[in-house]
Amino acid sequence: MAKLVKTLEIRTSPHILSGYDVDTIMFNVVLALAPITAFAVYAFGWTALLTLGTALVSCVLTEHLLCVLSGRESTIGDWSVTITGLLYGLTLPPGLPLWMVAVGGVVAVAIGKALFGGLGYNPFNPALVGRAFLQAAFPVAMTSWMPGFAADRFSSLPFSSLTLPFTEPVYDTVTTATPLALWKFDRVLTDAGDMALGFISGSTGETSSLLILLGGLYLIARNMMNWRIPAAIFAAVVALSGALHLVDSQNYASPLFMLFSGGLMLGALFMATDMVGSPMTSLACYIYGALIGLLVVVIRVWGGMPEGVMYAILIGNAVTPHLDRLIQPNVYGTATQKRHP
Repeated sequence: MAKLVKTLEIRTSPHILSGYDVDTIMFNVVLALAPITAFAVYAFGWTALLTLGTALVSCVLTEHLLCVLSGRESTIGDWSVTITGLLYGLTLPPGLPLWMVAVGGVVAVAIGKALFGGLGYNPFNPALVGRAFLQAAFPVAMTSWMPGFAADRFSSLPFSSLTLPFTEPVYDTVTTATPLALWKFDRVLTDAGDMALGFISGSTGETSSLLILLGGLYLIARNMMNWRIPAAIFAAVVALSGALHLVDSQNYASPLFMLFSGGLMLGALFMATDMVGSPMTSLACYIYGALIGLLVVVIRVWGGMPEGVMYAILIGNAVTPHLDRLIQPNVYGTATQKRHP
């Protein structure tokens, strides 16, 4: 009879595995974004479907081609670039010329992700990098909003979507202002219920705050999202906007309006929580989230533009490495915290 030999295998930490790999987490994020994407198509029709499809295809193709050109195995199967494409498309105004959408998708992946080494190395959220590029290059097109739930949204396509490259888009429908723009420039307050349900003008996937919140709660319940970050963002927004509203309710919007308007929900739950661009320790996550929340209110109230979520998150991404370096847990077995350069 053969003698049974027992082998003690010693490995480095971590010794406890969560059971989730990158592909599983990314796929669940896609699932959480699916209802938001479906509502965007329902609200804006064919133009939203083409915008989201172009954003997704341009991002996926860019990543695949860059992998092929660099001699690496294609990474499109890990779902990360799918999330980038969906989030990027959801932040764009419906009716944006499709050639602009495609250019922004290439920039998002090539500059926002691949240039830094790919997944796990990009310091900034790639979807926001693509949107920031479009905001700087095409400011008029990026601030032209179509009304939702138009009667002909599934029977016709806006002329602006099919604008030829490097030509000025022509809008065949009346453009409308977002709730943030109405409040900032005209002091017109939008009903909170309409903002929560998505019956407003805005970016393709940023209108229905309720669906975005449900998607975020799904990921939090599955332990696939750090809840501390959106909690800190919302707390900071409520604290600062609430204080300003108490001082002067005529010139400063209420905390409820600030929470449900613009891209705050989508940014706080699906972009600021990007595992690559956010801090690792709990305390750093609270600070990171609070910084983003404060910057959102500051830009919305005193900035030249009505929205500030994109810039606030990108600034937060830039601060993340410093928070990780300055706020480190004690090494097990040591009495004091050791700082690493």
